[in-house]
Amino acid sequence: MEMLLFFLWVLTVVAADVPSGEQLLLFKQRQPEPVGILTRDNGAPVDFTEANFSLNISSLINHEYFMDTITHLSRERIPERVVHAKGAGAFGFFEVTHDISDICKAELFDGVGKTTPIAIRFSAVAADRGRNDLVSDARGFAVKFYTKAGNFDIVGLNTPVFVLKEPLGFPNFVHVNGRNPATNLFDNNMMWEFITYYPESLFLFLYIFSGFGTPYSYRYMPGFSIHTYQVENSIGDTHFIRFHIIPDLGVKNLSPEESFKIGAVDGDFYTRDLYDAIGEGNFPSWSVSIQVLSQYDVEHADFDVFDTTRLLPEDKYPLRPLGRIVLDRNPVNYFAEIEQIAFCPSNLVPGILGAPDKLFESRRLSYRDTQYYRLGANFKKIPVNCPYRSKVFTYERDGRPTFDSNGKDAPNYYPNSFFGPVPRVTCSNTRLLEIKQDPAYNFDQAAQLINDMSEEQRNNLVTNILQSLGTVTRLVQERVIQLISSVNPKIGEKIAVQIYLNRTLIDKLH
Repeated sequence: MEMLLFFLWVLTVVAADVPSGEQLLLFKQRQPEPVGILTRDNGAPVDFTEANFSLNISSLINHEYFMDTITHLSRERIPERVVHAKGAGAFGFFEVTHDISDICKAELFDGVGKTTPIAIRFSAVAADRGRNDLVSDARGFAVKFYTKAGNFDIVGLNTPVFVLKEPLGFPNFVHVNGRNPATNLFDNNMMWEFITYYPESLFLFLYIFSGFGTPYSYRYMPGFSIHTYQVENSIGDTHFIRFHIIPDLGVKNLSPEESFKIGAVDGDFYTRDLYDAIGEGNFPSWSVSIQVLSQYDVEHADFDVFDTTRLLPEDKYPLRPLGRIVLDRNPVNYFAEIEQIAFCPSNLVPGILGAPDKLFESRRLSYRDTQYYRLGANFKKIPVNCPYRSKVFTYERDGRPTFDSNGKDAPNYYPNSFFGPVPRVTCSNTRLLEIKQDPAYNFDQAAQLINDMSEEQRNNLVTNILQSLGTVTRLVQERVIQLISSVNPKIGEKIAVQIYLNRTLIDKLH
């Protein structure tokens, strides 16, 4: 009875008078008459008969409206993102609340009260576009800042650590979180075996299974830059920062039971919640802080501060307030503004040099290459990706597709003596720090994470891991239990006991 009442409640919420459910009606209210005369792609008007009938005509090839629509239909999909395919997004602004000019000269941080337009995309990491929102997974938290000095992208997660330090492992991580090549099913054997071969990845999954994998909604989800960025101030002094983006509503996650119940009724729950909240004027906001390290801190730290699988301890490197983010506009067209939005770690601006670790270098390549494949060589000219607040002059020409005047009649080669664009003259010669990195190690922090968990978080951790291990072979189960026990023997024992009891029950049934 309780389950039935819950389902009826969720169905009532989904069907309620909310912006996502009334989008078409709201459009009609704003537009009291047809927007115009229907045309073909070339602008020619379409008459009533042509728009409604294609039967019993001599040749469909001569039915130009039919030919336009049918040939366009098979080209409406672009390649799906290999990771982060399922997502939602919105637009708003970043406002500086605290001055950091002593460490960073970037234009978007120039003065308390300054605002910069932004776009944010939230996503699941492993899910394809049709997957349920409520599947437990790491979540993407990507921010595009449209600054007057160009676009700056933070391509982060909702966990403060990444899965790997070694770039070579990332293609394997993507594959094991995808579908089994033979069965075309998601196979937890693959994921858990990967974790045992890359034990540093367990730290991230402890966050996921303790609750971060199913946030209460995107409005309650934090974001982290993962990487430690190198920045410089106006006189060339170097510092290093990590971004923390914490929801003003507080960090809140769903229990395994809550996520199962909601996901059973509304597989697009996170997308709907974000759209409706903004549509109703309940604009979500986040406070942005940074951890700051000096060159001395980097050189004298007793661990690799650029290791993306480790936290920067806040007692050593306390959070420093920077600003706030507010989302106040939904996309007008999802495909144009969210599906085509392209985040790239290589989108950097003066004052922010990027991160010196090899994973960041790898991401600079792979994200750019992904966008070339998905969207074409001119993907940065698509309106949602265009650095519209700065004037763009390049020697890049042609390619598919071309969105602007293609450089007009200016020279298309450099250098030239005919007044094509010239490079900026600057006295700064700062370069990214060159570092050497050892293999990842984070068991100390993984153990501390479990020790710091509440009893509810530990219970959720055990429940979620057991659910995930349910279909995993005994060989991999034993290796997982051994790995978890090496981090926390009590948690490992709880999981081992439950798995043993389940095995005994299954053996009796057979």
